[in-house]
Amino acid sequence: MTTPTRTFTPTPTNSGIALRCADFATLGEALDYAATGQSGINFYSARKGLETVLPYSQLRERALELAGRLLGSGLKAGDRVAMVAESDADFVVAFFACQYAGLLPAPLPLPVAFGGREGYIDHIRRISLVCGAKAIFCPDDLSDWIEQSAQTLDVIWAGSLSAFMQAHETSSSLPEIDPEGLSYLQFSSGTTRFPLGVEITHKAFMANAFAIAKYGLQIGAGDRTCSWLPFYHDMGLVGFLLTPLVTQMSNDILPTRDFARRPLMWLSMISDNKASLAFSPSFGYDLCARRAKKAKLDHLDLSNWRVAGIGGDMIRVAVLDSFTERFAPAGFSGNALLPSYGMAETTLAISFAPTGQGVVYDRVDLNRLDTDKQAVPVTAGSGVASREFVLCGTVLPGHQLEVRNENGEVLGEAQVGRIFVSGPSLMTKYFGNAGETACVLSKDGWLDTGDLGYWRDGQIVITGRAKDLILVNGRNVWPQDLEWSAESGVEGLRSGDVAAFSVDDGDNEEVILLVQTRISDPERRASLLRGIEGLVNAEYGLTTQVIGVPPHSLPQTSSGKLSRAKARKMYLDGSFEAMSKERGSLVN
Repeated sequence: MTTPTRTFTPTPTNSGIALRCADFATLGEALDYAATGQSGINFYSARKGLETVLPYSQLRERALELAGRLLGSGLKAGDRVAMVAESDADFVVAFFACQYAGLLPAPLPLPVAFGGREGYIDHIRRISLVCGAKAIFCPDDLSDWIEQSAQTLDVIWAGSLSAFMQAHETSSSLPEIDPEGLSYLQFSSGTTRFPLGVEITHKAFMANAFAIAKYGLQIGAGDRTCSWLPFYHDMGLVGFLLTPLVTQMSNDILPTRDFARRPLMWLSMISDNKASLAFSPSFGYDLCARRAKKAKLDHLDLSNWRVAGIGGDMIRVAVLDSFTERFAPAGFSGNALLPSYGMAETTLAISFAPTGQGVVYDRVDLNRLDTDKQAVPVTAGSGVASREFVLCGTVLPGHQLEVRNENGEVLGEAQVGRIFVSGPSLMTKYFGNAGETACVLSKDGWLDTGDLGYWRDGQIVITGRAKDLILVNGRNVWPQDLEWSAESGVEGLRSGDVAAFSVDDGDNEEVILLVQTRISDPERRASLLRGIEGLVNAEYGLTTQVIGVPPHSLPQTSSGKLSRAKARKMYLDGSFEAMSKERGSLVN
């Protein structure tokens, strides 16, 4: 006798209750209200489709039960609870159980970005030490790894949620939650250093979620979200787990690893459930457009997708143009594209472009940008070396943004400088790290973002990270310009295949381009690298050292961004040469 296939119906878009836009004191209070409606979270997989339906009412019930068990295990209000942020119901239940129990959850990344078991185990151990975790939760299949991570730690629990539920009884009472108190720790993605724990209070989160919902996205009762973004990154956690809940939206979730395998499934989910809000970094749109070249798109209807947000990294205009062209026949409108700007230290968002505007970019004179720090507009075909930057919108109400020069003076229109922000969404500090906090957060409440940019027509334009800027012979060079030129100008390269940085050879700065190449033939590989060297020299007048490295060897942060700083370190310590020899092909 065959077992009948179990089918699920996703939670409805209409919650059946009056929309409230993050006007709550705490996340627990927000869930209490959302639980009175019909909406919830729907978890999909590339293999099985819709696997788990978690209405907010059921989430509340399970979270309250687990909150009692957490306190019954010996954990006390204020304790930190580290949890591997798998895109599943167990993580969401555990996160909200901490909200009810007065515990401080710290979402942890999955193993994908850490190059194997030992690197991941060490990373989890170090984060757990940094935040003083008293418990670590993980999916069943990572229990052995997490138990090994916790061998030298003073923790009450290290393992899966299912095993914890079997081992512990519930406590009878839950504490009263202080809205001014901490809600969670958000660890940075670690682009240049070991991740820092950003302290986010209930009040700061609600201020950001309210501004996002009310002004950034202009959320209405008919909106629905769909996401593949990881819950351990601020855009995934805040933007596509917590903000939908505090606005009572139904939310459809695809694990990040499944998106990487089948990116068009994300679009199918948007189409099938008529989702209206979905975000991605540029590389996600690029991956979808590339896979669509050989795919049938007749089943897709993307006409309900009113906000296709872009954030989390530098925005590539060509990628978005390609995506729009590819999916226009499926009803996608380029006007839905919505550039934004933010970071974990501000909870999530700082600015949004106007909804319905689409991508507006500024073409500027690259030489004037480098030498005078001025964004001087030029027209296409003028013969002047130029660069396109995307306008990332106006600052959210209640927040402030200033562009300052090296002396701290506030700059005006089109003057490039360092970006500082203030407002009710800012972190209180980095957990347990007063020194790093003092480096970025002033006593009067201004955060040094470390980003560079300028104003154009009331919108902020981001030009890059200050730490990544390459200085060669007194000239500023943006590494992403070199990377994008190589990837778009040489056949056979994909987005993320090139890392640019500089090293000091004792006399001057030398520009290095590391190129992931899948070509095994030595002559063809050498020809490709020479082509990149010639292209960069012709476009930028730079002499560069172009070096081939194995596929999938360029390091990424836990959120999927290229880590130039780590690539530079690996280059200097010979890691790429050793890696190439192990894989049976020498670095060029």
